[in-house]
Amino acid sequence: MIRSRGRGVACRSQRLTGGNVMETVGLSRRQVLGIAVGAGGLAFPGRFEAAFAQGLKPTPGEILGPFYPVIKTVEQGADLTVVPGKPGRAAGQIIHMMGRVLNVQGDPIKGARVELWQANTHGRYTHPSDKNPAPLDPNFEGFAVQNSDAEGRYRFKTIKPGAYPTNTPNWVRPPHLHFEVTGKVNRLITQMYFPGETLNDKDLLLQNLRNNRDGAIAKVRPPTADVEPESRIVVWDIVLDKG
Repeated sequence: MIRSRGRGVACRSQRLTGGNVMETVGLSRRQVLGIAVGAGGLAFPGRFEAAFAQGLKPTPGEILGPFYPVIKTVEQGADLTVVPGKPGRAAGQIIHMMGRVLNVQGDPIKGARVELWQANTHGRYTHPSDKNPAPLDPNFEGFAVQNSDAEGRYRFKTIKPGAYPTNTPNWVRPPHLHFEVTGKVNRLITQMYFPGETLNDKDLLLQNLRNNRDGAIAKVRPPTADVEPESRIVVWDIVLDKG
C-alpha cells in the first residue's frame, strides 16, 4: 500500500500584514553566493559583505504537502531524536540541521518562526493520513519549531528521513525536510533536499523548480568535535524576499 499524493497549495514568499497573509510577493532572482552557517567549529559571520548583498536569491517555495502535523505538543524543543517521557532515541542517521534566516540583502532575520516536519528514517510521517505501510517510530514525532536568534540562526537535531513512494507510478520521493518560515514580512513554505541523492533527479517537485533549484539543496558536512561522531551537519540558509 502506498501513500496518496497530497494536494497542498503551492506557496512562495508571501507578504504579511498584521499577522495575516495579504498578497504574494514576486520573487527577485539574483545570483546565489555561499552559505555562512555552522556550530562548534563552524563560524556564523554577522552578515554578508556589501559585495555579496547583491547575490542572494529567495529560497524557492513548494507545496505544503498532505502531512503537516495536526497534533503538536505544547512545548517544542530543537531535538527531534527524543520524545519527552520515553527512554529511547529515534532510529536513523542523526543530523544537525542548521542555518540562518536572511533577506535577499544578506541581513539576518531575528525572531523568524521556523517550523520543521518530516518523515522518519523509514519514510513514514506521524500523521493519521499517512497510509504508508512502513513502520512508525515510537521515539520520533517528526515536528519541531523554534525562533531564529539575533543573527538569524536556527538549529535542530533530527534524523535523516527515508524516501517513500507516492501514488504516481514510478515516483518515489527523495529524502527531504518540510519547512514553514514566518518572518516579519514574508512567509515561506518549502522543502529542503539532501545533495547527491539519486532520487533528486527524478523528483517531480524538485525538478519542477525553475528558479534557484540549487537553493533547495543543503550542504552536508562532517561532524565537529562537539557532536556525535557518526552524525552529520546539514547546512542550509533560508532566504526570504524582504524578511
